Amino acid sequence: MSVTPLTEILAKPFDERYAVPAINVFNDLTLEAVLAAAVENSSPLIVQTSVKTVKSIGSDVLYAMWTSMTAGIEVPVTLHLDHCPEREVITECLRRGWNSVLFDASKLPVEENMRQTVEVVAEARAYGAAVEGEIESITGVEDGIGSSATAEQQTLAVALEFLRTTQVDVFAPAIGNAHGSYKQAPVLDAQRVSDLVEIYPVPIALHGGSGLSDEQFRDLISRGCAKVNISTALKEMYMKSNLAFLQTAAERQKWDPPSLFRAVRQDVIEMAGSLMTRFGSAGRAG
Repeated sequence: MSVTPLTEILAKPFDERYAVPAINVFNDLTLEAVLAAAVENSSPLIVQTSVKTVKSIGSDVLYAMWTSMTAGIEVPVTLHLDHCPEREVITECLRRGWNSVLFDASKLPVEENMRQTVEVVAEARAYGAAVEGEIESITGVEDGIGSSATAEQQTLAVALEFLRTTQVDVFAPAIGNAHGSYKQAPVLDAQRVSDLVEIYPVPIALHGGSGLSDEQFRDLISRGCAKVNISTALKEMYMKSNLAFLQTAAERQKWDPPSLFRAVRQDVIEMAGSLMTRFGSAGRAG
């Protein structure tokens, strides 16, 4: 149990077709609460940090929070750096102790993306860490990374060449998914997941999970999406939970920060737990 390599956390879900939630945290409360949810639900968990969060908190403080909160934890958890196009931040986090990184070179030409991803994979292996890769930008902006332009898919042949050349541990394809809140129900190319996994069996990361239906989750997970990213939904819930509590506090003229933290923490735990149940990872920590 305890802190576990990403490849180990995803091996069983990929084989048995369930998924592990990969939740982007942004402060100590959200970090502690999602870990508490994993313990409460006996679920593996991928904790993700954006480049923005790493820079705002600092890798030293963020990693100290992680090691302190995961000391003696009884479920498998792992620390992942989400969409990162900056090689220096990749190196910083790997040196500090992150267990895996997503090197986001999707804005580069495919050949240059592959060349640099090969380098990142070699660097990560030296630290015993894993690498998630992508060749197509996921539509939408998240913590300052990405673009609102619709992502263009590469051919299946190009995607397979990328996988074979780079040897990444997880792959994040564009299948009509998007970061942020969907303004309308997305039309997803689920068959692309099946085609990739059939030829090159690698765990698929589903980005833009906030707002997908249970049916869409079930279908994509059954095809090999073993890692499901959740960011926007947590941010929205966190802000709304704070707002609701503060509105009540204002009405009562009662100002008690610890009560606010407890209320928001419980909402985060309940949300994370519901994801573990929806994705099938609850009760799978053993």
